[in-house]
Amino acid sequence: MVRYAATSANPAKSASARGSYLRVSYKNTRETAQAISGWKLERAQKYLDQVLDHQRAIPFRRFNSSIGRTGQGKEFGVTKARWPAKSVNFIKDLLRNGQANAESKGLDASKLKVSHIQVNQAPKQRRRTYRAHGRINAYQSSPCHIELILTEENEAVEKADDSKKVRLNVRQRGRLATQKRVTAA
Repeated sequence: MVRYAATSANPAKSASARGSYLRVSYKNTRETAQAISGWKLERAQKYLDQVLDHQRAIPFRRFNSSIGRTGQGKEFGVTKARWPAKSVNFIKDLLRNGQANAESKGLDASKLKVSHIQVNQAPKQRRRTYRAHGRINAYQSSPCHIELILTEENEAVEKADDSKKVRLNVRQRGRLATQKRVTAA
């Protein structure tokens, strides 16, 4: 079994999925993963479908030099955004795989949340390209590893109303008494 970068607090209520040495751009995939981190599974899948249809965009926050601007980034408070189709498809496949793993564990798919998603760089794949005057340059791809953990959310439990009696020491009682005397006068 492989080791994940993060562990779930309750492994019985979570499912994981990962892909290694995937031939998809590291930078685009990192931005796509950050866009859906912490979202509910159904919302993330719907959002990624809308990105493929160019109805919504992925905000580019870190790797955003030489990236064009679009109005679709306004919902995230950025001007630079893109529609990285290949990255979106890889992450959609991993979400689908994580959902299947969760259902095989008996978890409710409607309560799943993307609690952890991480993209790491994989070793570069090297090729060469031929340039003018007999020169050769490197022509590398930047693959990546993706891992995610889906966690089933618990129902919110309201805190019990415990009105405990506040215990004061001698100095605090004296200070409180003087404040009462000053405000009464």
